[in-house]
Amino acid sequence: MIKKAVLPVAGFGTRCLPASKAIPKEMITIVDRPVIQYVVEEAVAAGIRDIVLVTHGSKSAIENHFDKHFELEASLEAKGKHELLEELRSIVPADVNIISVRQPEPLGLGHAVLCARPIIGDNEPFAVLLPDVLVDGDGLARNDLAGMLDAFDRTGRAQLMVEEVPHELVYKYGIVDTDGDIPPAGESRSLTSVVEKPKVAQAPSNLAVIGRYALPGSIFSLLAKTPPGAGNEIQLTDAIDTLIRDTGVDAWRMRGRTYDCGHQLGYLEAILVYGRRHSRYGDGFRELLTRYAGKE
Repeated sequence: MIKKAVLPVAGFGTRCLPASKAIPKEMITIVDRPVIQYVVEEAVAAGIRDIVLVTHGSKSAIENHFDKHFELEASLEAKGKHELLEELRSIVPADVNIISVRQPEPLGLGHAVLCARPIIGDNEPFAVLLPDVLVDGDGLARNDLAGMLDAFDRTGRAQLMVEEVPHELVYKYGIVDTDGDIPPAGESRSLTSVVEKPKVAQAPSNLAVIGRYALPGSIFSLLAKTPPGAGNEIQLTDAIDTLIRDTGVDAWRMRGRTYDCGHQLGYLEAILVYGRRHSRYGDGFRELLTRYAGKE
């Protein structure tokens, strides 16, 4: 069972500017907690116990968020704010480790994943979660990440989580080719290639890669040999292409929904969805939506 996950958080977050100029994009909040916390909660719910943050010197706020803040906790306890104190202490469960490594240069997603090699090792499989994307498993008995990790355990093959997108929007995504055999939701199928942002008429399917991967430790040796590709960066997709030829890779079709918080409208949609059902603020938020619906 995969117990380790890599979260690449070293990027500058240019899609989120100007909000991300001084604040890491991963720390921008959805209702009452930063985006990165939702992603960590997703990983923990799927059984992950070691979370490796591949970070940058300007992203210390992320590390601080998951660290113990003794003075703040002591102040809350002295003031009798026990509910808020417990909420802070539960950000990271006691059996979960948050580990940080630095990506010294912005050399691409593949390079960011490679930076976690000393922590993960070459003989252990792991997950990769891109923190721009929230994967919403509301209503599911087990979240999509857990389902994809189960598929890795059953097959021993790398898994890429995918979702259906409108055909006219395939040019925005990495699209997988499953040779016409599109898997039902909650299942996987062998893929033959990943096509980055194809033209609509040339797209092999409408299944888009959404930033969740289950990978064997052998991907590290492939990344170490992968030359710079698009943007003169080391691309994870290029190493996955090699893995497809060597051992095979599957596309695992998710059941829930995604929200791209690296894009302003995706971020606003996430606030609407998560705010409406929030246990503390949901009722009031729904009243606000009703009050402002239809207003110019």
